[in-house]
Amino acid sequence: MSISKENKEFIDSLIEYYISESESYKQIAENFLPEVESIPDTVFGIITGCVYSGFLQAYQNQQQTPSLEDMNEFNQIIKKKALLIKKSILGPIEIDGVIKERKG
Repeated sequence: MSISKENKEFIDSLIEYYISESESYKQIAENFLPEVESIPDTVFGIITGCVYSGFLQAYQNQQQTPSLEDMNEFNQIIKKKALLIKKSILGPIEIDGVIKERKG
């Protein structure tokens, strides 16, 4: 079994949503200074954790359990999007050809 087209689209939409909201997650992470040593790494963890939670919730809503193959495929999706996620945390991003400015 592999991730269905609908679930892949859902994962992509989650990633886009959390990328667009990365500034909010950056502010949350900043509240934990000095315990948090790297704001960008913390935000990356928050975003990928939220996407992972959404991925699991989608399966639960479908009364399914992701297989090991599904989990590996999910990890590959995140790896392919990792640079885009990191860029969203560090500065302006481009989604579907539109530049979104970050508030400083």
